[in-house]
Amino acid sequence: MRIGVFSDSLAKLGRRDLFAWCAKRGITDIELGVGAWGPWPRPHLDLVTVGERAERDRLAGQLREYGIRLGAVNAAGNLLHPDPAKRADAQARFKAAVELAVAMGVDRVITMSGCPAGAAGGALGVFPCWATSADDERLFTWQLEHEVGPFWRQTSDWLAQEAPEVMVCLEMHPGVTIFSSAGFEALLPYIGRNVGLNMDPSHFWWQGIDPVTVVEAFGDRIGWSHGKDTILYPDRIRRHGVLHFAPPADPSQAPWHFASVGEGHDDATWVTLFNAMRAAGYDGVISIEHEDPRYDGEEGTQRSVDGLRRALGRLEAAA
Repeated sequence: MRIGVFSDSLAKLGRRDLFAWCAKRGITDIELGVGAWGPWPRPHLDLVTVGERAERDRLAGQLREYGIRLGAVNAAGNLLHPDPAKRADAQARFKAAVELAVAMGVDRVITMSGCPAGAAGGALGVFPCWATSADDERLFTWQLEHEVGPFWRQTSDWLAQEAPEVMVCLEMHPGVTIFSSAGFEALLPYIGRNVGLNMDPSHFWWQGIDPVTVVEAFGDRIGWSHGKDTILYPDRIRRHGVLHFAPPADPSQAPWHFASVGEGHDDATWVTLFNAMRAAGYDGVISIEHEDPRYDGEEGTQRSVDGLRRALGRLEAAA
């Protein structure tokens, strides 16, 4: 396994400075963000011009200059947003990400399943996180059968025709319809093997899910991985639980928040996870996604570099 960086982690750096930052630290893999979710305006890639041969050549030249590989293109966003304009934008960015990957010889694109509205429609996505009332008990099933499943069936077929070397890796996170192993299992009848998973353990830890169980269930579908941790505060969780209305941006108040690698779970936990991933066949990039509210992008990403190097060093020493 090797360390990479998701470009959104260092949004304050220009593209050449981003590549230089990685090269200085011996990081040779980059995941470029182009999706509807993330820093705006997009600091590293302008999708208005990226379809032009000159811009792609410029990107390829800068990657060569700094000895960086483009490992994946990230098109994070709600591809099934109920607002037609937002849905069209997210899907256009996803399609452009796939086209860029094909043009650059990259075989991984990262995105989310999407979250549509419910059967009654509306302007906002409705997250199907429970089924404990008569009004909500069929929400997940309705979204899967009418929106999520058909979209990903069509997308899987399109990929097979237009981008046969590309695997789209879904990031499972509460807030989109497919956020757990049960959701991905329900999606399987609609998709081919060109739709897999982005393993981000931080999204499972705060839900109370051991990410190793996800690897055990779907390890052969993991096509990419994020390096990001989660800090849980038991005293706050005892009072508030893990579900809350505000984003986990205030580390002094949040029941949990994302963290640099090794600062929420110890090195041994990470080694156990990496061992499970390797046993399942994944031996690729661990791409750092900085979302730790305690640090700026450079400090938080550097802390994740250090944490991953400790864990991967222990993994190799035990091999």
